[in-house]
Amino acid sequence: MATTFESILPVFLLVLLGVGLKRWPLINGSLWDGLEQLGFYVLFPALLFVTLSQADFSAIETGAVSVVANLSVLVMSIGTLALWPLLRRNGVDAPAFTTIFQTTTRWNGFMALAIAEKIAGQPGLTLVALVMAAIIVPLNVVNVGVMVWFGGGNRNVKSFAARLLSNPIILGAATGVIVNLTGLPIYAPLMQTVELVSQSSLSLGLIMVGAGLKISDALKPHPSAILATVLKLIVFPIVMVALGLAFDIEGDALTMLALSAAVPTAMNGYLLAKQMGGDAPLYAATATIQTAAAFFTIPAVLFVVSL
Repeated sequence: MATTFESILPVFLLVLLGVGLKRWPLINGSLWDGLEQLGFYVLFPALLFVTLSQADFSAIETGAVSVVANLSVLVMSIGTLALWPLLRRNGVDAPAFTTIFQTTTRWNGFMALAIAEKIAGQPGLTLVALVMAAIIVPLNVVNVGVMVWFGGGNRNVKSFAARLLSNPIILGAATGVIVNLTGLPIYAPLMQTVELVSQSSLSLGLIMVGAGLKISDALKPHPSAILATVLKLIVFPIVMVALGLAFDIEGDALTMLALSAAVPTAMNGYLLAKQMGGDAPLYAATATIQTAAAFFTIPAVLFVVSL
């Protein structure tokens, strides 16, 4: 477990670097919005495209991994929705519930990819990218759907579909898979350019995770934030591993599935909460608590899976 802890320490140090840089007065505060947009629209899609377009899927149980990833999201979604009547009776309003749902089901792809590369190299990176490709559409559909239903967002089906189909993360992953499966040739200098762009995505993405955390909001955690942290960092990995074992998945594939479930929530859900009537401050506080807790829970999850 100590070895696992040390192997992922650089990932969390980059997150801490982001926390410090965001508060450094010498850096203009307007920088961060631009970097966030650059990562979301360019760097992260480029990484997914490069990884998935060059992956050797023949060496991976792609069908089983995809099924387990989607079933896990389904189980967590249904389980969290089932808590709504109880939470409502205990004073949790609809916007807060959408944040509990988002921070329970979403996961930080930047962190999962960075840790996967650190502990398993290119095969680990490919497996996590495969999980992302498998669940990114259903995960976004479910989360946006919950935001619409509970948060009073725009219920226009066409705008909902357009938003999903224009998502750069979805486009990057889908294009990479298409190129891989069809063998479509990519002009070598163009591919090398995309690879160069993608190389900066993980480190910058982790710094942006740190920059987005709200330390002050997490000093006195709300019970809803604690609930979402337990569901995300403990229950989700248990569900993912249990389903993986049920489908006879083992080795690196099971480890990467566990890792994908064990990382904290994604920060892009914070923007969705702001745009669609969710509880954005609660989201920021929950993401901060989860990121701090994950520093200890991720090594524990990976250690247990390796037994």
